[in-house]
Amino acid sequence: MTGLIVRGSNNIFYVRPLDSSEESDLASLAGKELECRIKGKVLRGVQGYYNPLAPGDKVKIEVDPLHPGKALITELVERKNAFTRFNQKGMAPQLLAANVDMVLCVTTPASPPFRPRFLDRVLAQAERAQIPAVIIVNKWDLHDGDYDVDERLEDYRRIGYRLLLVSALTGEGMEELAALISRRVSVMVGQSGVGKSSLINKLAPHAELKVGDLCEKYERGSHTTTMSRLIQLQGSADAGCIIDTPGVRRLMPDGIGPEDLALYFREFAPLVGQCTYGLSCSHRIEPGCKIMEAVAAGVIHEDRYESYLRLTDELKELY
Repeated sequence: MTGLIVRGSNNIFYVRPLDSSEESDLASLAGKELECRIKGKVLRGVQGYYNPLAPGDKVKIEVDPLHPGKALITELVERKNAFTRFNQKGMAPQLLAANVDMVLCVTTPASPPFRPRFLDRVLAQAERAQIPAVIIVNKWDLHDGDYDVDERLEDYRRIGYRLLLVSALTGEGMEELAALISRRVSVMVGQSGVGKSSLINKLAPHAELKVGDLCEKYERGSHTTTMSRLIQLQGSADAGCIIDTPGVRRLMPDGIGPEDLALYFREFAPLVGQCTYGLSCSHRIEPGCKIMEAVAAGVIHEDRYESYLRLTDELKELY
């Protein structure tokens, strides 16, 4: 039978059976989660990753008739996509979610402070995975009209990203967000403290996720989510799902070399290869650099350009 990975840790995965069957022993498993391990030592198609499977993955399983509630994973169903990050501790790509329709990049205008450079990394990873991304600005009730925040958000809108201004506390924008994720599988990504758990509790009250406090001294959130987890929205089976991911303070993109980064900053991409020095241009000092000219003309925001340069330097240390 086929199952859906809901969560997993230390090579123990919880799988929700998907197959409908008239056979009583399989029909009784509908809606339940089975504790699963991978059959054998190696599962084909997962080599090279820090973790072999992620929420959203579909797998083939064999139910253990002698141990109720347990099964073995025998095969990975081919993924349509995967959202990953580079795990610098394990020096390998880490799967955060699989088979998703949308990336929800969650940020805040304050408490914790707005950090567009984190957004730039998430958006670049979404572009790399060819998954549509939407910027969700939570805690909008705390926005005090900061010009820098408004300017950067408007620039994201200008280059083609959809923005939703919401508040899990007041309910502002939540109906629009609920409509957006309906009948879709979405992965929610953001730094600790931006309120991902609070948003999910509003969208799926049955989840009852733990909500952490913000450290006032450093204006950072605590890690309340320790592993990615798939949460089914209430309603019919096709109502949609959210994959909640652990909050991180810094995200290193996966599968992007320093020489390719400009391709995943969407307003940079059309200019790649048009510089005087072609694809060898570093976009830093060369005369005739079209990206630098675009920055000077205001077509590329100065802060996005600075974010690109910083991330390029970090990627050079890895490759």
